[in-house]
Amino acid sequence: MRKLSTERDVATMQFCANKLDKKDFFGKSDPFLVFYRSNEDGTFTICHKTEVMKNTLNPVWQTFSIPVRALCNGDYDRTIKVEVYDWDRDGSHDFIGEFTTSYRELARGQSQFNIYEVVNPKKKMKKKKYVNSGTVTLLSFAVESECTFLDYIKGGTQINFTVAIDFTASNGNPSQSTSLHYMSPYQLNAYALALTAVGEIIQHYDSDKMFPALGFGAKLPPDGRVSHEFPLNGNQENPSCCGIDGILEAYHHSLRTVQLYGPTNFAPVVTHVARNAAEVQDGSQYSVLLIITDGVISDMAQTKEAIVNAAKLPMSIIIIGVGQAEFDAMVELDGDDVRISSRGKLAERDIVQFVPFRDYVDRTGNHVLSMARLARDVLAEIPDQLVSYMKAQGIRPRTLPAAPERSPPQSPTRTPPASPLHTHI
Repeated sequence: MRKLSTERDVATMQFCANKLDKKDFFGKSDPFLVFYRSNEDGTFTICHKTEVMKNTLNPVWQTFSIPVRALCNGDYDRTIKVEVYDWDRDGSHDFIGEFTTSYRELARGQSQFNIYEVVNPKKKMKKKKYVNSGTVTLLSFAVESECTFLDYIKGGTQINFTVAIDFTASNGNPSQSTSLHYMSPYQLNAYALALTAVGEIIQHYDSDKMFPALGFGAKLPPDGRVSHEFPLNGNQENPSCCGIDGILEAYHHSLRTVQLYGPTNFAPVVTHVARNAAEVQDGSQYSVLLIITDGVISDMAQTKEAIVNAAKLPMSIIIIGVGQAEFDAMVELDGDDVRISSRGKLAERDIVQFVPFRDYVDRTGNHVLSMARLARDVLAEIPDQLVSYMKAQGIRPRTLPAAPERSPPQSPTRTPPASPLHTHI
């Protein structure tokens, strides 16, 4: 048995069929393919289903990708069984026929070896003149190694971490203990806790440890103008702070000098970070914006537009909601259930992750564990978001060779990249 040289190969392939059996009384057939990997004990495990092609006996299915491991579990010669069905609305799909192949066969790509007769064993037994129930042809086959978040970090991709803090009046007067911005001499407030939990982890991926820190929704001295994009350190030219401690220091300084006001506008800080992300799109830098807020967003339409524009850039947005407000709008921005859109334009990627801080406040007073959970959940989507941007742009990690554009040879051989590492970022 030949074992695959890497766990991370992904095969991309496309199939079509010709002259499949007509199964529907009134129309033609609605065919789809089901792929099975054979197991050591002789059983089969389903590993892929194609979409249903309606009313045709000569379907061309869409290209699909599947981890090679799922297809043959590392054995090039392991049987892969493919069944062809006619879809029925009630779920009682009609069996058209089947054929078998292997990874080694498929890896030959489009050739006379990869035209398969679809055979229905029952029909074959009953009818002497039975030949087949149609043919299935492999149109294309390619294999490449999937890159991970750590491959890009090892290759030199820098994470640029920016913090934006909500200074609107709904947070309450910072000098009173009921305020979300209250600075107790004994413990960190929710803003400082959230910032520290996330920042402590993300700072390890940023080599210079200089983090821009912005505030929004406050009146600034000396003239009391309202700003939704002001530097916490007071330096318009360079809002960067040194390390997490530097951000906390600038945050506390701002609380003493600005007046909490409103409204709660996100678009300016999203646009601010997007401007920086747009300057370097070669894969060497990736921006992460952390917004910590207490409230109901005031500029939803503008923020949606800013996020849709940012989705094509190397950046992600994390929103942590503190306090007891309703965060329905934040869940909408998160886009996990419904992809965010603006003016009829859909975001290219899901780049927003929202979590409510209250879900992580430990009733027992053990903040260490609850903040570790918060950081883990907040940062969970960043690796995939970074990789999805790089893939969409065709950017490979600098330590890995460019992916070959040809199909693999008859007996695929690959140079294994550095062993994959797993990370929660």
